[in-house]
Amino acid sequence: MVKPQTSYTPEKELTPAEKEIRLRNSMREMKQVLVAYSGGVDSAYLALVAAQELGADALCVLGVSPSVSQHQRAEAESVAVRFGLNLRIVETDEFSDPNYRANPVNRCYFCKTELYGRLAEIAQTEGYRFVLDGTNADDTGDHRPGRQAAAEKAVRSPLVEAGLTKEEIRYLSRQQNLPTWDKPASPCLASRIAYGVPVTIERLSKVERGEALLRRLGFREFRVRVHGELARIEIAPAELEKALNRATTEQLANEFKGIGFRYVTLDLHGFRSGALNEVLSN
Repeated sequence: MVKPQTSYTPEKELTPAEKEIRLRNSMREMKQVLVAYSGGVDSAYLALVAAQELGADALCVLGVSPSVSQHQRAEAESVAVRFGLNLRIVETDEFSDPNYRANPVNRCYFCKTELYGRLAEIAQTEGYRFVLDGTNADDTGDHRPGRQAAAEKAVRSPLVEAGLTKEEIRYLSRQQNLPTWDKPASPCLASRIAYGVPVTIERLSKVERGEALLRRLGFREFRVRVHGELARIEIAPAELEKALNRATTEQLANEFKGIGFRYVTLDLHGFRSGALNEVLSN
């Protein structure tokens, strides 16, 4: 595979439509691509554009493991079927890596190394010239150890190259009638476990069951953060009033203890993306 160029320096301010044209031109230049697909806002949009431009020469691969919830997998498959994506599902084995299980601050590096390694093998064997990920222009300044793994595996980031931000991708996704256009961010279940607390199947299961409960109760944007035996529930500020209802807090306390948490807390700051990274700036 060709070593990619992933940096982006805008010559002038382009409209979202102009950036999409740049993205489509890039797809046609690459000719055969394999897209790391998760069904989230960014990868769904990237996968659709790739499919529209390249047809069967665009393969979308969904990596699944215990850190991918059944809800996330079902949504990703649903979008792929609805829009005719060329989807393949592969199992990844990051749990065999003790570095991943130890959950250091760069845990994502070990997970992405496993995923991109699998995708690179498929690409090389089946003749796809480039492996692509859904990193967008807003992601480049965040704490994302997976970016190092992407660079090491020669993964290309076309959304960064086109200068597309998350807001612009949501706008363009809506133009394409993608149901993901307003989907809340949904990183893997392991991202809910505090750094230094080992990643185990049991803890991932607790997170998945807890978040399924919040979904059933009608909440839309949330996280269940795991700090040992303590569950810290984050609810979007716009939905926090409902969560503070006495009957709701009682139900959450009882059901989360039934899941296996000894302590159950509600974060009064509400949901914010990457909350576990706050310790890195202290």
